[in-house]
Amino acid sequence: MKNKVTPAPVIDEKLKLVNKPNGKGLTRIVKATQCSFRGFAAAWQHESAFRQELIMALVLLPFSFVIASSTLHLLMLISCLLFVLFAEIVNSAIEALADAITLENNVLIGRAKDMGSSAVFIALTLLTLVWLEAIWRYVTLHI
Repeated sequence: MKNKVTPAPVIDEKLKLVNKPNGKGLTRIVKATQCSFRGFAAAWQHESAFRQELIMALVLLPFSFVIASSTLHLLMLISCLLFVLFAEIVNSAIEALADAITLENNVLIGRAKDMGSSAVFIALTLLTLVWLEAIWRYVTLHI
C-alpha cells in the first residue's frame, strides 16, 4: 500500500506556492534584484530593529569618511555597518519563517530564533569594537 502525499493547505491565495522558474542570464538577475528590494521593503515595514539599525548605519556612514585612517579602514567601518544589516535581515527571515510554521512554543524554533538573535549580537559587537578603535585612533591623532 502506497502512502499518498497530501498537499499542504493554502492559507491565502497570495501565499500559494508556485513552481516558478528563475530564468536565465539577465532575466534571472533582474528577478533576483526585484526579490531583494521586496526583502528590503518587508524588513523596513515589519521589523523595527531593522529600521533602527538602518538609521544608525545612515547616521554613522558619513562619519566613517572622517575617522577612517586609510581606504582599507574606511571599507572595514562600512563593512561592519552592512554586516549588522545583513545579520538583522537573516534574523528577521528566520523569525518570519518560524512564525509562519507555528506561533506555539517549540524548543527547536525557539533555538533557531535565539541563534538568529545571537548573530545580530555578534555583528553589533564587531561594529562596536571596530568603531571604538577608529574613534580612539582619530581622537589620539587629532588632539
